[in-house]
Amino acid sequence: MTVLTFNDIYAARQRLEPVIARTPLLAAPWASCGHRSLLLKPENLQVTGSFKIRGVCNFLLRLPDAQRARGVVVGSSGNHGRALAHAARQEGVKATVVLPSTTPEATIDSVTGQGAEVRLAPARDCALLAEQLAEEHGHVLVPPFDDLDIIAGQATIGLEIAEEAVALGLDVATVLVPVGTGGLISGVAAALKLTRPGIKVVGVEPELAADAQESLHRGRRVSWPAERVGRTMADRLSTTTVGQLAFEHLRAFVDDIVTVTEDEIASSVTLLARHADMSVEPSAAVTAAAHLYHEHDLPAAGRQVAVISGRNIDPALLARLREKPPLPFHNCTG
Repeated sequence: MTVLTFNDIYAARQRLEPVIARTPLLAAPWASCGHRSLLLKPENLQVTGSFKIRGVCNFLLRLPDAQRARGVVVGSSGNHGRALAHAARQEGVKATVVLPSTTPEATIDSVTGQGAEVRLAPARDCALLAEQLAEEHGHVLVPPFDDLDIIAGQATIGLEIAEEAVALGLDVATVLVPVGTGGLISGVAAALKLTRPGIKVVGVEPELAADAQESLHRGRRVSWPAERVGRTMADRLSTTTVGQLAFEHLRAFVDDIVTVTEDEIASSVTLLARHADMSVEPSAAVTAAAHLYHEHDLPAAGRQVAVISGRNIDPALLARLREKPPLPFHNCTG
């Protein structure tokens, strides 16, 4: 079994400290009730709008000069591509990003604005085209999640949570983390369990795309059909299976995975916009949804931290969601 060590995570933190923002823990009094309080870890405040910048930067900073000179390429639905374009520009590395043909112009502009070349392909073919470009031009293929350097970069989120909780005298009981292909929760869980093993780490998935939950509960990786997981609005979590390396981290470090409904996700996007003044993509709002609507699925008491993984939501979708009244949650006024 290959999983992160504390030395891997600490080295990534030292590497990233000069180039990555350290996001604060923010209180969410509107979401707290009695013995249950919530803190937000707002990775949506990163320069590219998501946590992805951590893993990508760590990967690039670990590349030998000879490989950096060949340029890098990635297939991405958006956040990973934005992160690579930004990090590559910082490091003076040529980058190519393969995006789905349906990608909004604003996303394409955000990538090309960083100096990266954009290639478009049907969503199902993005990864394949990236591999072909790597082979044809000698570019280094940047993995989106199932890589120890990528996971170590994401692990710095967990290390920051543990360190800030100690510095502020906060007794954190549970950390909630979105789960797609598993790179984010792998890193966060490893960092927390290796530094604060008493903290519970719980993944959160849409119930329409709960392949990771089923995999963890069955003790083996399972796949869900693309047409099944594609029904969720949390599109960055609509993955068909968790990565192999990520699954090893799930088994080693994650306590459980819970699921939330589409209505709960939509309501949480609205509540975060209204009460926290945050633009949060549906895939990032799942953790708040778990806290607000699944009290009985989570550890009984104590302070919870919700990792808010990204802000890159279509403005039109955000406007539509804000028009709908949010669902009531755990008997508190909100």
